[in-house]
Amino acid sequence: MTSPAVPLLIPARFNGPTESGNGGYASGAIAAYVGGSAAVSLRSPVPLDRPLEVKAEEGSARTLDGETLVAEAEAAPDFQLDVPSPVGIEEAREAGSRYRGVHGGQFSRCFVCGLDRDDGLRLFAGEVPGRDLVAAPWTPPEWVADDAAQVRPEVVWGALDCPTYFAAYLREDLAVSFLGRMTARIDSPVRAGIEHVVIAWPISAEGRKRLAGSAVLDADGKALAVAEVLLIEPRA
Repeated sequence: MTSPAVPLLIPARFNGPTESGNGGYASGAIAAYVGGSAAVSLRSPVPLDRPLEVKAEEGSARTLDGETLVAEAEAAPDFQLDVPSPVGIEEAREAGSRYRGVHGGQFSRCFVCGLDRDDGLRLFAGEVPGRDLVAAPWTPPEWVADDAAQVRPEVVWGALDCPTYFAAYLREDLAVSFLGRMTARIDSPVRAGIEHVVIAWPISAEGRKRLAGSAVLDADGKALAVAEVLLIEPRA
Protein backbone atom coordinates (compact mmCIF):
# COMPACT_ATOMS: atom_id res chain seq x y z
CA MET A 1 0.00 0.00 0.00
CA THR A 2 1.35 3.43 -0.97
CA SER A 3 1.46 6.06 1.77
CA PRO A 4 0.50 9.69 1.07
CA ALA A 5 3.30 11.67 -0.56
CA VAL A 6 5.48 13.47 1.97
CA PRO A 7 7.89 16.36 1.34
CA LEU A 8 11.68 16.20 1.27
CA LEU A 9 13.94 19.22 0.93
CA ILE A 10 17.72 19.09 0.50
CA PRO A 11 19.17 22.41 1.78
CA ALA A 12 21.56 24.14 -0.61
CA ARG A 13 24.54 23.74 1.72
CA PHE A 14 24.45 19.96 1.13
CA ASN A 15 25.48 20.18 -2.52
CA GLY A 16 27.84 18.00 -4.50
CA PRO A 17 28.05 19.79 -7.83
CA THR A 18 27.21 23.43 -7.18
CA GLU A 19 23.62 23.21 -8.42
CA SER A 20 22.53 19.79 -7.12
CA GLY A 21 22.62 17.68 -3.99
CA ASN A 22 25.58 15.64 -2.82
CA GLY A 23 24.75 12.14 -4.01
CA GLY A 24 25.55 10.38 -0.75
CA TYR A 25 23.80 12.90 1.47
CA ALA A 26 20.71 12.94 -0.73
CA SER A 27 20.65 9.14 -0.93
CA GLY A 28 20.84 8.92 2.86
CA ALA A 29 17.99 11.39 3.25
CA ILE A 30 15.88 9.37 0.81
CA ALA A 31 16.87 6.06 2.46
CA ALA A 32 15.31 7.30 5.70
CA TYR A 33 11.88 6.73 4.14
CA VAL A 34 12.74 3.04 3.82
CA GLY A 35 14.57 2.60 7.12
CA GLY A 36 17.64 0.49 7.92
CA SER A 37 20.00 -0.75 5.21
CA ALA A 38 18.90 0.54 1.84
CA ALA A 39 19.84 0.81 -1.84
CA VAL A 40 19.18 4.15 -3.51
CA SER A 41 19.36 4.72 -7.27
CA LEU A 42 19.61 8.32 -8.42
CA ARG A 43 17.75 8.90 -11.68
CA SER A 44 18.36 12.64 -12.12
CA PRO A 45 20.25 15.44 -10.32
CA VAL A 46 18.80 16.15 -6.88
CA PRO A 47 17.36 19.69 -6.72
CA LEU A 48 18.39 21.94 -3.83
CA ASP A 49 16.12 24.08 -1.65
CA ARG A 50 13.01 22.79 -3.43
CA PRO A 51 10.36 20.53 -1.89
CA LEU A 52 10.37 17.07 -3.43
CA GLU A 53 7.63 14.48 -3.19
CA VAL A 54 8.39 11.09 -1.66
CA LYS A 55 5.94 8.24 -2.28
CA ALA A 56 6.75 5.41 0.12
CA GLU A 57 5.51 1.83 0.12
CA GLU A 58 6.48 -1.08 2.32
CA GLY A 59 10.23 -1.40 1.78
CA SER A 60 10.54 1.11 -1.06
CA ALA A 61 10.19 4.79 -1.92
CA ARG A 62 10.14 7.00 -5.01
CA THR A 63 11.26 10.64 -4.96
CA LEU A 64 9.77 13.03 -7.51
CA ASP A 65 10.36 16.62 -8.61
CA GLY A 66 7.03 17.32 -10.21
CA GLU A 67 6.80 14.56 -12.82
CA THR A 68 10.57 13.96 -12.91
CA LEU A 69 11.79 10.84 -11.12
CA VAL A 70 14.73 11.85 -8.93
CA ALA A 71 15.46 8.62 -7.05
CA GLU A 72 14.22 5.17 -6.15
CA ALA A 73 15.02 3.46 -2.85
CA GLU A 74 14.47 -0.05 -1.60
CA ALA A 75 15.28 -1.88 1.61
CA ALA A 76 18.49 -3.94 1.50
CA PRO A 77 18.39 -6.03 4.70
CA ASP A 78 20.78 -8.65 3.32
CA PHE A 79 23.48 -6.18 2.22
CA GLN A 80 26.96 -7.45 3.10
CA LEU A 81 30.38 -6.18 2.11
CA ASP A 82 33.86 -7.44 2.93
CA VAL A 83 35.88 -4.59 4.46
CA PRO A 84 39.67 -4.54 4.06
CA SER A 85 41.90 -4.59 7.12
CA PRO A 86 41.74 -1.23 8.91
CA VAL A 87 43.90 1.85 8.47
CA GLY A 88 45.17 3.58 11.61
CA ILE A 89 44.51 7.23 12.29
CA GLU A 90 48.12 8.33 11.79
CA GLU A 91 48.30 6.39 8.53
CA ALA A 92 45.03 8.01 7.43
CA ARG A 93 46.35 11.48 8.21
CA GLU A 94 49.40 10.81 6.08
CA ALA A 95 47.22 9.44 3.27
CA GLY A 96 45.11 12.58 3.36
CA SER A 97 48.15 14.58 2.25
CA ARG A 98 47.86 12.80 -1.12
CA TYR A 99 44.28 13.92 -1.73
CA ARG A 100 43.74 14.58 -5.46
CA GLY A 101 40.84 17.01 -5.29
CA VAL A 102 41.40 20.43 -6.84
CA HIS A 103 40.45 24.02 -6.16
CA GLY A 104 38.02 25.62 -8.56
CA GLY A 105 36.74 22.39 -10.11
CA GLN A 106 33.20 21.10 -10.62
CA PHE A 107 33.19 19.52 -7.16
CA SER A 108 35.47 21.98 -5.36
CA ARG A 109 32.54 23.22 -3.27
CA CYS A 110 31.13 19.77 -2.50
CA PHE A 111 29.77 19.57 1.05
CA VAL A 112 31.82 16.44 1.77
CA CYS A 113 35.10 16.72 -0.14
CA GLY A 114 35.32 20.24 -1.53
CA LEU A 115 38.62 22.05 -0.98
CA ASP A 116 36.85 25.39 -1.36
CA ARG A 117 34.37 24.73 1.47
CA ASP A 118 35.33 25.77 4.98
CA ASP A 119 31.88 24.79 6.28
CA GLY A 120 31.80 21.27 4.84
CA LEU A 121 33.03 17.92 6.13
CA ARG A 122 36.48 18.45 4.54
CA LEU A 123 36.95 14.73 4.09
CA PHE A 124 40.02 14.42 1.88
CA ALA A 125 40.89 10.78 1.14
CA GLY A 126 44.25 9.94 -0.42
CA GLU A 127 46.10 6.78 -1.41
CA VAL A 128 47.59 4.56 1.28
CA PRO A 129 51.01 3.42 -0.02
CA GLY A 130 51.23 -0.29 -0.69
CA ARG A 131 47.47 -0.82 -0.47
CA ASP A 132 44.64 -0.63 -2.97
CA LEU A 133 42.60 1.92 -1.06
CA VAL A 134 42.31 5.54 -0.01
CA ALA A 135 41.85 6.83 3.52
CA ALA A 136 41.28 10.01 5.47
CA PRO A 137 40.81 11.00 9.09
CA TRP A 138 37.38 12.44 9.91
CA THR A 139 36.19 14.20 13.03
CA PRO A 140 32.48 14.94 12.48
CA PRO A 141 31.53 18.45 13.65
CA GLU A 142 28.90 18.87 16.35
CA TRP A 143 26.39 20.53 14.03
CA VAL A 144 25.91 17.36 11.94
CA ALA A 145 24.82 15.37 15.01
CA ASP A 146 21.60 14.97 16.95
CA ASP A 147 21.07 15.76 20.63
CA ALA A 148 22.79 12.49 21.58
CA ALA A 149 25.93 13.53 19.63
CA GLN A 150 25.27 10.85 16.99
CA VAL A 151 25.98 11.92 13.43
CA ARG A 152 22.79 12.00 11.39
CA PRO A 153 22.50 9.05 8.97
CA GLU A 154 22.37 11.17 5.82
CA VAL A 155 25.69 12.78 6.79
CA VAL A 156 27.25 9.33 7.31
CA TRP A 157 26.01 8.37 3.84
CA GLY A 158 27.70 11.50 2.47
CA ALA A 159 30.98 10.60 4.16
CA LEU A 160 30.77 7.10 2.65
CA ASP A 161 30.14 8.44 -0.84
CA CYS A 162 32.88 10.86 -1.90
CA PRO A 163 35.98 8.78 -1.02
CA THR A 164 34.75 6.04 -3.37
CA TYR A 165 35.36 8.35 -6.33
CA PHE A 166 39.06 8.60 -5.52
CA ALA A 167 39.21 4.86 -4.89
CA ALA A 168 37.53 4.05 -8.20
CA TYR A 169 40.26 5.95 -10.06
CA LEU A 170 43.01 5.03 -7.63
CA ARG A 171 45.93 4.97 -10.06
CA GLU A 172 44.26 6.51 -13.10
CA ASP A 173 43.45 9.98 -14.29
CA LEU A 174 40.34 11.27 -12.55
CA ALA A 175 37.33 11.22 -14.89
CA VAL A 176 34.00 12.95 -14.38
CA SER A 177 31.50 10.48 -12.92
CA PHE A 178 28.37 10.67 -10.83
CA LEU A 179 26.73 8.47 -8.24
CA GLY A 180 24.29 6.08 -9.87
CA ARG A 181 23.46 3.75 -7.01
CA MET A 182 24.47 3.57 -3.37
CA THR A 183 23.78 0.75 -0.94
CA ALA A 184 24.66 1.36 2.69
CA ARG A 185 24.13 0.24 6.23
CA ILE A 186 25.01 1.83 9.57
CA ASP A 187 25.84 -0.76 12.23
CA SER A 188 26.89 1.49 15.13
CA PRO A 189 26.59 5.19 15.93
CA VAL A 190 29.16 7.57 14.48
CA ARG A 191 29.81 10.20 17.13
CA ALA A 192 30.58 13.86 16.63
CA GLY A 193 33.78 15.33 18.02
CA ILE A 194 35.64 11.99 17.84
CA GLU A 195 38.27 11.21 15.21
CA HIS A 196 37.37 8.38 12.84
CA VAL A 197 38.94 6.94 9.70
CA VAL A 198 37.10 6.67 6.39
CA ILE A 199 38.45 4.20 3.83
CA ALA A 200 37.39 3.36 0.28
CA TRP A 201 38.56 0.75 -2.19
CA PRO A 202 37.91 -0.17 -5.84
CA ILE A 203 35.83 -3.26 -6.57
CA SER A 204 35.36 -3.39 -10.35
CA ALA A 205 35.37 -1.35 -13.56
CA GLU A 206 33.43 -1.99 -16.76
CA GLY A 207 33.01 0.58 -19.49
CA ARG A 208 31.55 3.76 -18.01
CA LYS A 209 30.77 2.08 -14.69
CA ARG A 210 32.95 1.90 -11.58
CA LEU A 211 32.08 0.04 -8.38
CA ALA A 212 33.77 0.85 -5.07
CA GLY A 213 33.30 0.16 -1.38
CA SER A 214 33.75 2.36 1.67
CA ALA A 215 33.60 2.23 5.44
CA VAL A 216 33.70 4.51 8.46
CA LEU A 217 35.99 3.04 11.12
CA ASP A 218 36.39 3.92 14.77
CA ALA A 219 39.81 4.44 16.40
CA ASP A 220 40.08 0.69 17.02
CA GLY A 221 39.44 -0.18 13.37
CA LYS A 222 35.85 -1.38 13.84
CA ALA A 223 33.59 -0.70 10.86
CA LEU A 224 30.66 1.45 12.01
CA ALA A 225 29.11 1.94 8.57
CA VAL A 226 29.76 0.47 5.13
CA ALA A 227 28.64 1.21 1.58
CA GLU A 228 28.91 0.02 -2.00
CA VAL A 229 28.78 2.78 -4.59
CA LEU A 230 28.23 2.60 -8.34
CA LEU A 231 29.72 5.54 -10.23
CA ILE A 232 28.75 6.22 -13.84
CA GLU A 233 30.66 8.37 -16.33
CA PRO A 234 28.40 10.47 -18.56
CA ARG A 235 28.22 9.57 -22.24
CA ALA A 236 30.55 11.56 -24.49
